[in-house]
Amino acid sequence: MSEVRHFTYPSADGVTKIHAIEWIPEGELRGILQISHGMLEFIDRYDHFAKFMNTRGILVVGNDHLGHGASVRSDSCYGYFAEKNGNKMLIADIRELQLMMQEKYPGLPYFLLGHSMGSFLARQYLCMYGSKLTGAVICGTAWHSKLEVRFGMLLCKVLAQFKGWNYRSSFVNRQALGSYNKKFEPGRTPDDWLTRDAAAVDAYRRDRRTQFIFTLNAYYNLFLGLNYLCDTKNLLKMPKGLPVLFVAGEEDPVGNFGLGVKRTAVAFRAVGMKLVECRLYPNDRHEILNELNRQDVYQDIWNWLSASLKK
Repeated sequence: MSEVRHFTYPSADGVTKIHAIEWIPEGELRGILQISHGMLEFIDRYDHFAKFMNTRGILVVGNDHLGHGASVRSDSCYGYFAEKNGNKMLIADIRELQLMMQEKYPGLPYFLLGHSMGSFLARQYLCMYGSKLTGAVICGTAWHSKLEVRFGMLLCKVLAQFKGWNYRSSFVNRQALGSYNKKFEPGRTPDDWLTRDAAAVDAYRRDRRTQFIFTLNAYYNLFLGLNYLCDTKNLLKMPKGLPVLFVAGEEDPVGNFGLGVKRTAVAFRAVGMKLVECRLYPNDRHEILNELNRQDVYQDIWNWLSASLKK
């Protein structure tokens, strides 16, 4: 049995209390896995995966990013990061959680898993704090060009001049997310691209914590983080011997059906990363941790973690 502990800690934004969950296994701890969740979701959604890892001695911890889950001060804060330096605030909150866990459980191997938007944050984290990690799992990621990222930043800036940074633009939202379901139409729902598991899709659609549109503030900061990842000088800061596992579905439109994931892994190897693995799952869509074959994905991630623990 796992002990599930909810707690809060101060955000780097200076005003928000960040909600976090710690899943604590019984018996001896073998390591810690910190999760950085994706856009339009919340950390509670990783409960099943976390408890799987608990049975193998891995403590799992993660927080709701600013603008998500229980880290919002009011409904109007959904999809809003921070008045200044929102992207940096999210990364600082991830770092603070790691520091707290390492103080509480010193000396344990420490891994980071980032999914979707959380994978973009995790990839930045590797450039900034990769030396503080034992390994990283990059889940459901994507590749973006400088041109598209900078166009997104410019679009948000222009719209914000007229509408303000709290504005939720249906146009920007369509540009960012609108094409994801095309391959699966005519579909059962507009969110069939998430997973083949209908029950998981329905649960997602029923939860108000996933049913909001990003503000221009959040979209701009999302693009700003992606722009950071387009700069090879930043990628060169990653520790070359850090083990990194890319995992994604072959039918994931976010990762351009595997092509963007492979391209990102190639970019890691091109800057000298020596321990990069990439695994794509046939028929799986975006949320491989909620897919029909989720147990196989869990086991593969555990096998990789276990091998890294032995090195």
